[in-house]
This record gives sequence, C-alpha cells and structure tokens, in this order.
Amino acid sequence: MAAQASQNRSLKRFPVFWQNIEQAVSDAIGLTFTIDHKTGLSGGSINSAYRISGGGHHYFLKLNQADKLDMFEAEAEGLRELSNAKAIRVPMPVCFGGTEDKSWLVTEYIKLGSGAGDSAQKLGQQLAALHRNSSQRFGWFRDNTIGSTAQANRWSENWIKFYRDYRLLYQLRLAAKNGFTGSLQLKGERLLENLDVFFSTYSPIPSLLHGDLWGGNCAFDETGQPVIFDPAVYYGDREADIAMTELFGGFGSGFYDAYNKAWPLDEGYRVRKTLYNLYHILNHANLFGSSYASQAESMMDRLLAEI
Repeated sequence: MAAQASQNRSLKRFPVFWQNIEQAVSDAIGLTFTIDHKTGLSGGSINSAYRISGGGHHYFLKLNQADKLDMFEAEAEGLRELSNAKAIRVPMPVCFGGTEDKSWLVTEYIKLGSGAGDSAQKLGQQLAALHRNSSQRFGWFRDNTIGSTAQANRWSENWIKFYRDYRLLYQLRLAAKNGFTGSLQLKGERLLENLDVFFSTYSPIPSLLHGDLWGGNCAFDETGQPVIFDPAVYYGDREADIAMTELFGGFGSGFYDAYNKAWPLDEGYRVRKTLYNLYHILNHANLFGSSYASQAESMMDRLLAEI
C-alpha cells in the first residue's frame, strides 16, 4: 500500500506531463490508457526509463529534456525502419511527444530472458538477414544521434566519402572543439587523406545497419529470440555493425560463426574493424573524456601502419 501511495504521489507531481503521455498512448492504441503504476528501469546513461502500466497494458517509456524530442522522433523512425526489414525483433514505437520541460518516447514493452541454446546463433543469422536489406545510396533520409551526439546521414553514392565526411571528420572536428588537438588531429588528417587504401579491393553495398550495436543494445526475449533496440540507423557497410559488436567484449563465437555462415565477411575486415570502431571511440572521447582520446590515437597508429 505504501509503495502504491508513493507511485500515486509521484504521478501527481507532474499531472499535465503524465496526462499528456496517457493521452498520446490512448490516441495511438485507440483505447483509453491510464497509468496506474510505473517502475523505474536501469541500463541507460542518457535517458530516464520506466515501465508504465495500466488496464493490463505495459509499455516502455524513455524521458529526457524537451530539446531531445528530435532524438526520440529519429529513434522511433529507426525502429520502424528495422521492423519493416522483418529480420529481427525490435520494440515497436507507440508514440513520442513533449511538453515545455520534458520529451518522451513510448515503445512496446518486451519482457526479456537470458537467452539460451541457439539464441546467439539466431542473432547472427538474423543480423545477416537485416544487413541484406539494401538501399541505392549510403546514409538515411534523416539525421539521428549516436549516444547523445548528432549523427549526420546525408545520402551519398560513395561510401569512402560518406564515412570520411559524416563519421570520422565530424568527430575529429568536434574533438578539436573539445580541446583534443595536436597529434590526434595530425594523425586523423593523415588517415582521412589515405582512407581509400582500406578499400582498394573491397566495395561495400549499402546495408541497413543498427548503427550502435554493442552488448547493451541487444538482448533476448522470454522465448530466446533476439531483440535489438536503441538504434542509430543508417545504410552503410555491414562491417561497421559487426565491428562494434567486438568493441566492448564481443558477442561470442556462436554469433560470429552463424553470421559468417549466413554471409561471410571479407578478409580485409580484420583491419577495417579498427577503422569503424575508431568512430565510436572518438565519440566516446567527445562524450566522456581524454582516456578515449588516447585509445583513439592508438587505433590511428595501427591503421596508419597499414598505409
């Protein structure tokens, strides 16, 4: 009873805000939805997250400041793009919106399990199927975010130009504004000038990418089926998605074996994965500080040694 009273008091602190969410969900599902319980969830460093429940319905809610509404709109579009591929499960967006001081995204709530048996293999197979969804060009129809950093997705016919201008160069310029100058910029400039070396025998096709595929953005539902979420969607080289799965611990041999059986990676991936993960490490330097800048320089040294 005390816990329920506390929940009710919490809802009353922001009556207009919570009523707006209730109305937005009601409009989206065509039924009256009233929040009678909300549970704070952990796992994210950018947004506050809750499970909201009422009338037997459960949804996942992300909250942030009002100026993050575009970020939530892009995330909802990304989830729809991934869902339309019909390759791997994602939480379906329900609605998004905001008030003067808050913005939100409501999605399907998926109860997660631990994954067992052939779950990792399914993830590899389904990710390969996702990547077979292609476009005529690299990029996407709108910009989005990588973490909380803006991510430009201008359409381009040329992958090397796209990756140079809208991924590495963008992060290097942001790093300079954040005080990371000197050798980081000099090495970055040399790398950008020689980017074509890494694609002398390899021409990627535009594959539909999750865009931020580390272990924290992937799980399994209660039946062991893979689920991916928190995307930074665009069409790019599929190796970029695979590279990020290796950045913070890896997904296990079952995943990689299944992916390669479904769609083998090019031999040059062993070098290019460092090139692709450099983007994320530069982003981490811009978000979290100098230790990642040092890691980025070490990665540049390894890449420059290949030139």
